[in-house]
Amino acid sequence: MTGQVEGKVALVTGGASGIGAAVAELLAQEGAKVVATDIDELRGPELVAGLNKSGHQAIFLHQDVTSEERWAEVTSDIEKRFGRLDILVSNAGIGISVPSITDMSLHDWRRQTAINLDGVFLSVKYCLPLMRKTGGGSVIMMSSLAGLRGAAGLAGYCATKGGVRLFAKAVAMECASAGDGIRVNSVHPGIIDTPIWGKIPTEAAGRGQNAPIDPEERAKLATPLGRVGYATEIASGVLYLASDASRYVTGTELVIDGGMNAGSAVRRTG
Repeated sequence: MTGQVEGKVALVTGGASGIGAAVAELLAQEGAKVVATDIDELRGPELVAGLNKSGHQAIFLHQDVTSEERWAEVTSDIEKRFGRLDILVSNAGIGISVPSITDMSLHDWRRQTAINLDGVFLSVKYCLPLMRKTGGGSVIMMSSLAGLRGAAGLAGYCATKGGVRLFAKAVAMECASAGDGIRVNSVHPGIIDTPIWGKIPTEAAGRGQNAPIDPEERAKLATPLGRVGYATEIASGVLYLASDASRYVTGTELVIDGGMNAGSAVRRTG
């Protein structure tokens, strides 16, 4: 099946790399006009240039998702260019790990919350009015497996991603009550091979330093399916929620984690 989101306009935050880039690419390939936003002014333009060269429609806009002023500008630009917005993928996020929550600075707590939670709130505040003008759409909020269960060293991250999960449900109920035709769901990736693993400070590196984490090795130990997930696999889930195939789905979470949330499994050998 192709053209699953043909004629729709999609906004993907954090769209320059990782899951965001995979989502932007797949939505464009399936017929959507894609607006990818990010603070990365190198990879973002490269991404949309590649999509446009392949015959798809995409633009890049620089955006810090914590800036309310910039949200007003971005949504105004989308309305002027396309006259509508059908799909919102609130994907931008960061992860900060510490040996203990008592080691986390208030500055880092607030920075992570501003991007992971405030940015999602602002996306809804400014995109819902535009989506309502054209009679509906799909909002997809990128949470995490860490939004469903706790993880040592990631208490602050879990707090933001758990907040995104319940925020999605509350907004889904608000939209349902309004009868505006907008569906709202959250996506919960497990261990996915993306650049974020090289940016998470860890205890092994010492405070204030970065040590790369090998997601493949971690997934072999922690995931029932025994392998890391890929950004394209998350993008496929987002495409489902963005398309009419999920027209009866709202207020729920799509968990894409290789079975981690379900429990543990001992793989047979030989």
